[in-house]
Parts: sequence; structure tokens; C-alpha cells
Amino acid sequence: MTQALKIRTLINRISRIDAADSWSDDLNPTQLAALSYLAQANRFSRAPSHVAAFLGTTRGTMSQTLKALARKDYVSELRTETDKRYMSYDLTVKGQAATKRSNPLEKALGTFNPATSDSLEHGLNIVLQTMLLVNNGRAFGQCIDCSYYQSGASKGYCALLSISLKPTETKQICHEQVPMQAGQST
Repeated sequence: MTQALKIRTLINRISRIDAADSWSDDLNPTQLAALSYLAQANRFSRAPSHVAAFLGTTRGTMSQTLKALARKDYVSELRTETDKRYMSYDLTVKGQAATKRSNPLEKALGTFNPATSDSLEHGLNIVLQTMLLVNNGRAFGQCIDCSYYQSGASKGYCALLSISLKPTETKQICHEQVPMQAGQST
């Protein structure tokens, strides 16, 4: 067995154990993953297509997942005034509480020293970026790490969307994110 296969097996096993631990109350692992994404996503990245792309599933599956979460009062549906077809989702108080539940994987990772955590995060990011490149996927990164991000006095600015960002939005996930190139600064 190659080392790459051993690592893949470990990642898959950890993922499956984490998913099994994610069954709680009236939520399944996919619903909890969607809530977790929405808790981290900026206001421009909360449509079913964005959640589906981030989680690697179909739009139809994610639409049904989000509708189920709305029926259970974990999310609220929002339509824009300009395009009634566009649907976006926000977490309700119940949804926010669900994302704060204790997670065994997070607890295990929290026992690592900072150097080990940094190394693991860096390595997994390389794997993810390589897979996204091969599969023509989207990066989905934080605004502050985006080529379009411009820093300002106390908040940021998105040059792509031509809008000011709230300070909290600069650390949120955006579906439009294009990673900064090495040496590029905001």
C-alpha cells in the first residue's frame, strides 16, 4: 500500500467517523455541513448553488437539504427584491446553536500543538487546491485572502463587486474568491 493510499484511507475513515458523529436530534450530516458552511459564508455566497459547490454535491440535492432546514427552522429563506427567483439562506437562532455543538473531531484537532496544526492545515490545503484544479472547482476562500480584496481604514472593499465590506465579512467564505498570488498584497 502506497503512502498516498494510506493517507487517503485515513482521511476517508476520519471523514466517515465525523459524519457518523454528526447525526444529532433532527439533523443529518449533510444538513449539519450546510449549516456549518452558511455560518462561515458571506452574504453573497449563501445560494443553494454556492452551498452545493462548496460541499461537492448537486444543486437539486442542496436545494432539498436547505428546504428541509427551513421547515425545521434552522434557516430562513431570503429572496431579493430585484430577482424573485434568487434564493439565499441565513441561519436562524436555532441554526446558529446547531453549529456551535461540540464535535469530537474538532476536540481531537484542538489537542495538537500549533506547529502540527499549521502543518496539517497547510498540507490539506495543498491537497484541496490540487483536487479543485484537477476537477475545475472553485476555491471558496476568505475575502481577506482574495485578489479582489482591498484593505481600507477599518474595513475592506471588494473590487469585483464594487462594495465595502463589513469588518466581519473579511474573514468569511466567498464563492467569488480568487486566491492571492505569492507576493501580492492588499
